[in-house]
Amino acid sequence: MSPARSLSAGDLAQIDASLQATDRLLDRNYPGDDGSRQPVHTVYVPADRFTPDLAAGWGRQAQAAAEAHGGLERLGALLGQDGALAAEVAPRVAAKLAAEPIEDLRLDFEDGYGSRGDEAEDADAVAAGKAVAAAVAAGTAPPFIGIRIKSLEAATRARGLRTLDLFVSTLAEAGELPDGLVLTLPKVTTVDQVKAMDFAVGRLEAAHSLPAGRLRFEVQVETPQLILGADGTSPVARLAHAVPGRISALHYGTYDYSASLEIAAQYQSMEHPAADFAKEVMQLAVAGTGIRLSDGSSNVIPLGDGTEDAWRLHGRLVRRSLERGYYQGWDMHPAHLPSRFLATYAFYRQGLPSAAARLANYVSRTEGAVMDEPATARALANFVLRGLVCGAVGADEVRASTGLDQTQLTRLAHPRLAPISH
Repeated sequence: MSPARSLSAGDLAQIDASLQATDRLLDRNYPGDDGSRQPVHTVYVPADRFTPDLAAGWGRQAQAAAEAHGGLERLGALLGQDGALAAEVAPRVAAKLAAEPIEDLRLDFEDGYGSRGDEAEDADAVAAGKAVAAAVAAGTAPPFIGIRIKSLEAATRARGLRTLDLFVSTLAEAGELPDGLVLTLPKVTTVDQVKAMDFAVGRLEAAHSLPAGRLRFEVQVETPQLILGADGTSPVARLAHAVPGRISALHYGTYDYSASLEIAAQYQSMEHPAADFAKEVMQLAVAGTGIRLSDGSSNVIPLGDGTEDAWRLHGRLVRRSLERGYYQGWDMHPAHLPSRFLATYAFYRQGLPSAAARLANYVSRTEGAVMDEPATARALANFVLRGLVCGAVGADEVRASTGLDQTQLTRLAHPRLAPISH
């Protein structure tokens, strides 16, 4: 006979009623990651320089840069990889540079483009829309592609919105929008600017008969005002809740943010303590919201006599970001691609044996040296899944080491999508 209970049905109903607002908040504002692919990097090029074969050209330049310095395997050794790891990683990176050298491309109408007058920018915005449509149709576009407009500060607001309108309208007229379309809003300082962008893309959706929420956008965190507002709160923490479901990612802007804090140019870096603080706030702000994170860039380009030192620096910074939960970053030059992919692939390959063993034990309910919680199992599955999707590890390796395929990994990493089957 079970013991008598003290909480009545009325008590439970009162508790349920008191938590309805909490339930709605968690369901609407904290949906978790949607399980879709996240690129490992974003490349920015001035908008007028984009051509449908740009990505392939970057891949060839990246491979040539590595070959000029002894090849990808030697470059892996420069980044600290031992002989066996370098030999595993190099052919995978070579294949990546040949097949998909750029995962995410942004045609830049902001800092990389400048102010050229309305006539020129109007023409380039339309041309960019046509070129992206042509690249998608030809199968030469990166999986993710879009534009960065000028900011919504007073001086550039009208121009930025005009470019957004022309680009999206040109794409829409060409046919269905690319699945990987990405829009980027830079130099955000207030929540109201994000609300204004939400209104603008909503109007574009209506004008082109697009489903509500089809046009999502990234927010670049480049100003201290977004980390700590005038009222002492953190505006970046309110963004996801001001426009639920609209923001796809937060991207850290290394140099604008550092300059705003008057950090001397030679000390502006992705690993400056000020950068780490901002990125930790960003990480806390979007935890559970489904909004993704991207680190910034290194402005030290692998060219000339300093090429190998620049590669070492870039590889170390990429690895550092990955270890801190920032799985994406910016690349500014074709010569950044070898160190980006070598460091990224090494990260996942080095971590695979341990992660896979722990994951296999968890799924099979086998006791091991580490007793993992469900949350840790999700993290393990997400780690393996990221390595698989970016090409660092193969599906056969994952199946052999975990007993799981990509669909099962996705369900384990993102349990809200569907229950996992064994």
